[in-house]
Amino acid sequence: METFIVKAAQFLLSLSILIILHEFGHFLPAKLFKTRVEKFYLFFNPWFSLIKKKIGDTEYGIGWLPLGGYVKIAGMVDESMDTDFKESEPKPDEFRSKPAWQRLIIMVGGVVVNVIVAILIYAGTLSYYGDQYLPTENAKYGITTDSITRSMGFENGDIILSINGEKVENFLKIPMEIVLAQEGKIKVLRGNETVELNFDHEAVKAIIANPIIIRPRFPYVIEGFTEESMADEAGLQSGDKLIGLNGEDLVFFDQYLDKVPGHAGDSVELMVERNGQMHSYQVHVPESGKIGIRPVGNMEAFFELETKTYSFFESIPAGVEKSYNTLKNYLRQMGLIFNPKTEAYKSVGGFLTIGDQFPETWNWQFFWNFTAFLSIMLAFLNILPIPALDGGHVVFVLWEMVTGKKPNDKVLEYAQIAGFVILVALMLLANGNDIIRYVFN
Repeated sequence: METFIVKAAQFLLSLSILIILHEFGHFLPAKLFKTRVEKFYLFFNPWFSLIKKKIGDTEYGIGWLPLGGYVKIAGMVDESMDTDFKESEPKPDEFRSKPAWQRLIIMVGGVVVNVIVAILIYAGTLSYYGDQYLPTENAKYGITTDSITRSMGFENGDIILSINGEKVENFLKIPMEIVLAQEGKIKVLRGNETVELNFDHEAVKAIIANPIIIRPRFPYVIEGFTEESMADEAGLQSGDKLIGLNGEDLVFFDQYLDKVPGHAGDSVELMVERNGQMHSYQVHVPESGKIGIRPVGNMEAFFELETKTYSFFESIPAGVEKSYNTLKNYLRQMGLIFNPKTEAYKSVGGFLTIGDQFPETWNWQFFWNFTAFLSIMLAFLNILPIPALDGGHVVFVLWEMVTGKKPNDKVLEYAQIAGFVILVALMLLANGNDIIRYVFN
């Protein structure tokens, strides 16, 4: 329960920050152009509000339905479908009375703010934390495989050199690069031989279903034990490095995952290195095939990580570049979703999926980086030319600016209804996938 609360708190805080800033992006230019803003809400408030207070012409409040937020601008056909204003003559402070260029700025304001927020957050995190990652070339033991990677032709210990001729600098980005490429060739170093492997949509489909499948191979060093550990009972200690099983030299964690379960119900001889000395222990393997060891999983214990540091002035262009790369990769992911061969649409998630991305303990570095990513995502989704989204309103304003003719209010109403139906369908797909995954397993 505590884990759920921490994840939910991070998600709600991130969502609240982004909603308020996005809506402020509409609110500020509306005020600058002397357009009346009737409501400014965090979350939606059908039937009732949790908090509300009117200041001047604007009612500020917090709704109870955390699916977004809104500003209600006088004289505008929006998602509220309130069209009572059409029964009276346009007033100077209404949206419909403003020049097209002002209405355009008001409508794109939220997206612009989302992009600026992402740049500032990325610049801030890069300046404060730097950018730490595992260079692919420093994953010196190669990779550890599972059934999926083995079906792709990988073997334990393979060192990945390139994907479609391009070197991947950050080891942890290798699965995503394979997925976004959708098909092609992977070049690996196997012993002293360079091997070329092919991958296609079937491999991509498998990776999407199991996103963490390419892990760095690492030695088996004991960090701790489970409560009913046979290894602990036999005398092994934290810090011991496993180097052999039944006389066979084995030094990597994955080797023991493969070998130990095969001795379930029997005993094995484990050879360990402790402070430069070799020790041998007889360990009973229970029927579960697990001997109760928690391995050291900290990458810094085995690999040389690289940290790029940025001064304040260096962090700003770096933040712009990171925002651009984030948007570019997000667009590639959208292309992946619309390719039925990859079945990526099945992985589309809603609020449960997004909330589950946050760590189980509060982590400010992850929080801010993920909030920046969500800000880029919201900017892109909101600028899509779908009625009921900012992009839909922008299309109509641009049409007016090009043709000199303002769309009929009835057209705007029907477009809003159509856009609302599209959005509901997309939300049902995303959150329906969540229900299938999380509720029905």
